[in-house]
Amino acid sequence: MIASKIDSDFLRYLVTNSCRPGDRLPPLEKLKARLGLSMSKLREQLEVARHLGLVEVKPRSGIRCAEYTFLPAIKHSLLFALAVDGNLFSAFSALRHHVEVSFFAEAVAQLSAGDKAALQSLVRAAQRKLEGAPIRIPHQEHRALHLGIFQRLENPFVQGLLEAYWDAYEAVELNVYADIDYLRDVWNYHARIVSGIISGDIESARRALVEHTELLRARDADRPQDS
Repeated sequence: MIASKIDSDFLRYLVTNSCRPGDRLPPLEKLKARLGLSMSKLREQLEVARHLGLVEVKPRSGIRCAEYTFLPAIKHSLLFALAVDGNLFSAFSALRHHVEVSFFAEAVAQLSAGDKAALQSLVRAAQRKLEGAPIRIPHQEHRALHLGIFQRLENPFVQGLLEAYWDAYEAVELNVYADIDYLRDVWNYHARIVSGIISGDIESARRALVEHTELLRARDADRPQDS
C-alpha cells in the first residue's frame, strides 16, 4: 500500500480517511489522540502538510483538506536550489522547455475558441506595451500566455512544473530584462505561436515555440549568474 510509504502520520491519516478538498478535519486535540502523537510532533507534521498545499489552516474554519497541486512542493525545492546556485535556472528552464514541447499538441487540442481569443488579446496587449511611450515590459502577458496555452491540460504535475518555472523566472529577475529588441523578437514568436493555434496549424505553432526558446537560452548564456 502506497500510504505505508509516506513518512508522516498526519499525511497517512489524510490518505486513509479519504480526505477530499473542503473536508474539515478534527481539532488538534482529537487528532493528537487518534494519531498517538505529541502536540509538538503533530504541529510539525501539520506544518509540512500546509507547506505542501495539502491542507489549509485558518483561525475560524480550522483545518481543511485542499485541492491537490504539485506547485508548492516543487516551488519550495526549486527556489532553494536557485538560492544555492543560480546557474541551476538554466537546467530547470531546459526541463520546462521539453515539457512544453511534449505536451503542446495535447494542450492546444483542448483550448476553446474563447481561450484562443484570449491568447490573441494577450499578444495585442503586449505589443501595445512594447510600442508605447514609455515602453513597458509585458511580463504578466508573457506568463499568462504560456500558462494559458496549457490551462486545460488535466495533468497537475505539468501544471505545477510550468507555474513553478514562472515563479523562478521572477525570482531570478528575468521579468525586469529591458532589451527592447529581445522583447520584440519574443513577441513576434508569440504572435506566430498564437496564429498557428488559431489557424489549426499546430506544427507551425510548435516550431515557433521551439525557436522562441532559443532566445531565452542565448539570453541565459550572456547573463551573469549568482553563485
